[in-house]
Amino acid sequence: MKSLKKYGFSTDNKVYVIAEIGLNHGGDINTAKRLIDSASRTGVDAVKFQTYLTEKRVAKNSPIFDVLKKCELPFEAFKELKDYTETYNIEFFSTPFDEESVDFLESINCALYKVASFDVVNYKLLSKIADTKKTIIMSVGMANLSEIEEAFKILNNKTKNLAILHCISAYPTKEEDANLSAVYTLKEKFDCVIGQSDHTNGIVVPLYAVATGAQIIEKHYKIDENMNCVDAPVSISEEQMRNLIKEIRRLESILGNGEFGVRVAEAGCKIFRRNSKIP
Repeated sequence: MKSLKKYGFSTDNKVYVIAEIGLNHGGDINTAKRLIDSASRTGVDAVKFQTYLTEKRVAKNSPIFDVLKKCELPFEAFKELKDYTETYNIEFFSTPFDEESVDFLESINCALYKVASFDVVNYKLLSKIADTKKTIIMSVGMANLSEIEEAFKILNNKTKNLAILHCISAYPTKEEDANLSAVYTLKEKFDCVIGQSDHTNGIVVPLYAVATGAQIIEKHYKIDENMNCVDAPVSISEEQMRNLIKEIRRLESILGNGEFGVRVAEAGCKIFRRNSKIP
């Protein structure tokens, strides 16, 4: 496993877990704070938001324009949310969808950035985010390998602190569509941190992703099953997130460090090794 701290992630854990609050605050800063309060109780490493100007994100005739507009927070809210998050000693970051959002997030010293799957081929925005030279996480739903390679090249020209998340852009994603073998492919092709952005509505698939080598797990987040929010069908609750993190930390222990030789647990059997040489 790679050292996450060397890639700019503020954690001592082997797997970095993100609660994607995204749009689930519904445009209300107090609801956003309640989501942060809840996420902080689960042991997540970070909470993530989405920063955008609706008119620059989608066309006015888009079927999701009204939803995005309702969920749009003013820029100044993100400074307040960043400060609020940091009182819990967890990391705040966001997905910017336009250049103005990047500039604002830079002005409040956002520590890292997320690139949405929809922007893997948005080279202008990728270049703008790369110019920050911060740690960048990129989801790659819908992208083919050549598109991922080109996006990676743009980002890698400015920063080496990169992470790629395998992602299926289906909301929700069925378990049989998760295609976790892609984690192996990404680990083979790219010298960076590899993880998974999961859109199933449970915790089994992300656990399997960790077992395949994913070191970042991103899950949409809601407080509980009764919460009425935009991304409820792909979001997990506080109880689910707590269980997910408990099992991820257990997996970290089971996976170990990958080293060879006589391990501490094997010391008692060392005397039974049968050494011999070819005559």
